[in-house]
Amino acid sequence: MNTTTVRLTALRRLHREVVALDGVDLDFRSGSFTAVMGPSGSGKSTLLQCAAGLDRPTSGAVEIDGIALGGLSERRLTLLRRERVGFVFQAFNLIPSLTAAQNVALPLRLAGRRPVRAEIREALARVGLEGRTRHRPGELSGGQQQRVAIARALITRPAVLFGDEPTGALDTRTSRDVLVMLRELVDREAQTIVMVTHDPVAASYADRVVFLVDGRVGGELVAPTAGRVAAELAGLEVVAC
Repeated sequence: MNTTTVRLTALRRLHREVVALDGVDLDFRSGSFTAVMGPSGSGKSTLLQCAAGLDRPTSGAVEIDGIALGGLSERRLTLLRRERVGFVFQAFNLIPSLTAAQNVALPLRLAGRRPVRAEIREALARVGLEGRTRHRPGELSGGQQQRVAIARALITRPAVLFGDEPTGALDTRTSRDVLVMLRELVDREAQTIVMVTHDPVAASYADRVVFLVDGRVGGELVAPTAGRVAAELAGLEVVAC
């Protein structure tokens, strides 16, 4: 039975006089892969940051695993993010002096937990880097570095993995490899993933594409293809102009 991992209700976010999000209602189902797209300035990254608890909305509600974020103190919100939320950015944000295994272990150390070697190896194995535990970022390709960043985000077994243009800095082939891996995490492990992207091909790996226009939901596509996504996005950009 499908359940909702993340629920956004009447979400509104103002940046000074600018309305970044304007009454967004969205559910992200457990074990699903959702891509979020839209013209520049449509509110995609703001949506992701509010949904992940990195930014507080001006009004409206965010729930992760049934927990309402609005009433949480900063400390409790930080603890919830550590335990239930993974986040991957376009930049890999790895520490150059640390090995892949040490980078992956960082969230556990920040949470006051002593990393167990077996779980670090397992996290790297989940992203196809079984033999790279002792390699430093400078010894890895861009795609491998992003896989380490994803393993780091997954090490706490989060309820949801958010990605803000996670393949944006990668070449076409490497991007495809990372997207295949994300798709496998959903299909094999029922990992919930929400990804902002500008790339119709990347979006085609998702179960659903949500389009934002001027901070509002402008439409959705289920079982998307790159062609359908590109056509829909082109139409929205014309409207937004």
